[in-house]
Order: sequence, then C-alpha cells, then structure tokens
Amino acid sequence: MSNCLMTHSTLFPTWPDVAADLIAVAAGRSFADLVITGGKIVNVHTREVLDGWQIAIVKGRFAYVGPDATHCVGPDTDIIDAAGRYVIPGLCDGHMHIESGMLTPAEFSAAVIPHGTTTMFTDPHEIANVLGLRGVRLMHDEALMQPVNVYTQMPSCAPSAPGLETTGWEITPDDVAEAMAWPGIIGLGEMMNFPGVANADPKMLAEIAATQRAGKTVGGHYASPDLGLPFHAYVAGGPADEHEGTCETDAIARVRQGMRSMMRLGSAWYDVETQITAITEKGLDSRNFILCTDDSHSGTLVHDGHMNRVVRHSIACGCDPIVALQMATINTATHFGLEREIGSIAPGRRADVILTSSLTELPIDHVIARGQTVAQNGKITVTCPHLDWPDDVRGTVHLGKHLTAPDFEISAPEGANSVTANVIGVVENQAPTKALKADLPVVSGVVEGEGEVCQIALVERHRATGGVVNGFVQGFGYTGSMAMASTVAHDSHHMIVVGTDRAMMAAAANRLGEVGGGITVWKDGAELALVELPIAGLMSDSPAADVAASADKMVAAMAECGCTLNNAYMQHSLLALVVIPELRISDLGLVDVTKFALTDVIETD
Repeated sequence: MSNCLMTHSTLFPTWPDVAADLIAVAAGRSFADLVITGGKIVNVHTREVLDGWQIAIVKGRFAYVGPDATHCVGPDTDIIDAAGRYVIPGLCDGHMHIESGMLTPAEFSAAVIPHGTTTMFTDPHEIANVLGLRGVRLMHDEALMQPVNVYTQMPSCAPSAPGLETTGWEITPDDVAEAMAWPGIIGLGEMMNFPGVANADPKMLAEIAATQRAGKTVGGHYASPDLGLPFHAYVAGGPADEHEGTCETDAIARVRQGMRSMMRLGSAWYDVETQITAITEKGLDSRNFILCTDDSHSGTLVHDGHMNRVVRHSIACGCDPIVALQMATINTATHFGLEREIGSIAPGRRADVILTSSLTELPIDHVIARGQTVAQNGKITVTCPHLDWPDDVRGTVHLGKHLTAPDFEISAPEGANSVTANVIGVVENQAPTKALKADLPVVSGVVEGEGEVCQIALVERHRATGGVVNGFVQGFGYTGSMAMASTVAHDSHHMIVVGTDRAMMAAAANRLGEVGGGITVWKDGAELALVELPIAGLMSDSPAADVAASADKMVAAMAECGCTLNNAYMQHSLLALVVIPELRISDLGLVDVTKFALTDVIETD
C-alpha cells in the first residue's frame, strides 16, 4: 500500500451515501445484508435490555432495530443467531496513544479488534515529538485504512513544556490549522501545557481557536492537584475533557465545570477505582464520564484485553454493567459529536456490534464492525492494512558519539564526602512522581547511588548532540549491576537510561543506537532482553503477539534485576514527562514540575 491519503468516503460510505438503502430495508421494500436474531439487545440510549429484538444491517449500517426483522430478510440475507447472548455496541476508547502499544496503527487495530474495540480516539503526540506533522500524517493515513474506526486527534504540545525540553520537531498553530482539514482528524490532542493555557499563552490559545473554528473537540490534560484558580483558568481556556484525575475529588471537579471526566485503566494507570465512586456512591450523572486506556503496552493487549478490560474493571468496582457500557460507547460518541455515527445500536449508525454471553465478565464471542465480522472467539478474521513506512522513519536514533561510563558520572562539589540529592520518586500504578531527597556518598569526586536510589540519565537522540543529563531515581527496587534503556521517553522521546552501573548504562544506550530504537535490559554486563522498535524509535510493525513476547522478556528481565513494581516499564517511559508533577528529567536538566522550572540535582548551601 502506498502512502496516499485515504479518506473516510473511500473506505466507508457516509449516511447520505446509503440513506435510501437504509430506508428501503427498514420499510420492507428491500432486503438486508445481515440480520441478527435471538439476542438481547443492550440499548445504551435507554439503559434497557431488549430481549428478542432483532437487527437488520445494510451497507455497513443499522437499518432496522426492533422486535421483528423478518421483513428485512431476503434470499441472500445472512442470518446470525445470537443464541440468547447479549448484543452490545462496539467499544470505544475515548483517549489513547497507539505508540504506547509499541505497535503501528494496523498492528494495534489487529490486537484490539478481538477484544471488541471498534472505535479509537488516538493522539499520536509521541511520533509528533520525533517526526513532527509528517509523523502525524503517517499515523493518520494508516489509521484510515483500518476495518474499524480510528480517529486522530491532532497533537497540541510538542514540546509539552516549552523551555523545559527539546523535541525532535515542534508543532505550531499553523500545523494544527492544516490538520483540521484532514478527513480523519476529530479534534485537538490533550493540551498538556496547562500552565500555558491558564496563563493565556498565545500559541496555546491559537491552537485551541483553530480547533474550535473547525467545530472539533479540544482534549484536556490538567495534571496538577491544584483545583483552585489555575484549574478554573484552564477550564475557561477551552479543553473539553480531562483524563489525569486520580481521585474522586478530581472527577467531581471536572464534571462540575462541564468537562467530561475520562477515567483510565491502562497498563500502569489504575485511576478508575478511585474516581468511579463519584457515580456509584455520590450519584453523579454518569453521562459526563468516559472510560479510556490512555497507555496500554502490547503485553496488556495480548494477555489482558483493551476496552473490555476497562469495562470489566469498572463493573468490578461496583458500577452498573450498562452504565459501564455507556461510558465506553454512547458517552464517548456524544463527546466527540458522533452520536449519530457510532456508539449505539440504532438506525443509521455504523453497524459495530459485539455478541457476549455475560454483561459482567464480558467475554467477546463475536465482533462485527461496519456490518462485517472482524473477529470470532478471540481471533481476528480480517486484514489490517499497512502503510509502506519510509526508510528514514526507521532511522531516528542519533547519539552523536559512542557513549562511555564517564558520560554518566555526576560530579560532587569539590571536597565533599557526601551530598544531598533531589531524587525522582516513582509511584506505583500512577503517572505522578514524588520529589524526594537522599543523602548520597561521594567516591573519588563522583556521587554514587545507594540503597534504593539508582541513576537516571536522559540521552539526547534527535540532533546527535551527544548530550547526557544525569540524575537519580528511587522506587524501582533494582539491585546488583544493571541498566535499562528506552527510546520511548514521553513526551520528547529522547532516551531514558536507568541503572546501577555506569558502564552498563553506556552499553545499553549504545545498543539502542545500533538497532534504531526500542528497549533493552542489561545485567552483569550482558543483555537480558531487547524490544526492537525501529519506527521512530517508538513502534514495531511486527504482529502484536511477537512484540508482546519480546515485552514479556523485558518485564521478566526487569524482575530479574530486582524490580517488583506493576508494569514498571510504563513508569520508566514517563520519567521525562515534564508536565506531570512532581519531579522529572529532560535534555535540559532536572525539572520541578510543581514550579515548571529547572532545579539542581545536587543541593548546595
């Protein structure tokens, strides 16, 4: 497949294209392509289960939904007997990053379709940081080729925090305005520069204005715990949703201001249980709540699921099953202005359907997207087309030199025997970090990690500067002699290296330079695991099962090095995310996100 732009009309007919066919089938003047009988339809508009109702589909859309579709059946109509199972809408992910799956849009789609995901709202700001608008266009084009609905949000913040990091490319208001005319763009990606919005930064407001002029949705990202005036200023700036909440208070604050609260369950973010009590205990209107994954790596997709996992978890947290389904279907569709297109089983909508035997356990027996069977019994039954990704997109790791152990040394003040260091503290299952302090020893003028404190480095990889910024991190539990490096380093996507041995940190970094990006884990001088991510240093176009197998080895290698955190790779990859408090690292230094300012690694009097 060439890199030509694919349009929605090329891939799937619009309602005006098929309106006459829908009407004819519903009226009994023509016959359906497919009829589903014998099921219990879950109506997310009314929160009902309609036992025995039937569905007629033509040209990939629902034509008739009612008690008897026999008038829609002709000699060539296919019949699916649901055999008493529930018939539910295809699931929608309201906010996610395909790159976090370490997969291209095609392979990500192939991984999640068997789990019942038929619609995704994706923000490719990872590739935007590496390749700019061109990278976004490539993601957008492959997304439109898929047999399910993959909408793209134009990334808003590259860099996410101007002045605190250097990205491979920058996104401008002109880029945003240009992208708003692309057929698959649904809105603006998460507005991570929340201080910029709260302070009326002209660039941020220009991006928001371009989106609103196009009649599209502005995504939010307010990662501060401060719900005072900065929060109110941010909401006034236009973001329509928010997924960084971690507690009930956060969820309530957002919906009270007219935002949609997006509650996420990703590979490492467990923020549903702590927020869903706003519905289950406080009784707030669930229409303004949406479920999403944000970041799910390939291992989670292959072994645990995708949006079906989030819905099951929400139900286990005490949510009514149909309310949970609404938050993964119609609520999401409504938020993006697509209520008449997706998110429910109703006439005119895209025929995205799941058959399941249980509304609480949610086994995904049969998946239909746009009227075609796309998966059965956990196996995909269609092809997900690929772009021909250009060669230069596969060569984006530029270190500038061969790194050695001294590049990872942190010099102590002259004459010091010990120092007080500012240390990044990892928090299990959450995106925020803690700003910690540790007294560390000095050996031959170099500060050494001790106990739970090991080293972290940010290696510049976009412009071959050879730059290395060093600091300290605590919380992974690493022991012995080890190192781990990754070119997935949200959001600037340089290279993060964490380790207890500087020579091995250099070896790990050089290894990723050799293979063009990915993740590598080393112990006692040898490589234990390697996940190759050649596309932008972020993704592989190999099948999800293959990438997941490599990722499983990576997780096992981290555990062999002493790490006990749940999905610690996700924590590793976010240590450079300079818009989430409290302490992060960038190519410019250690960043105090509570102040949005650089701070010293070693405290001085």
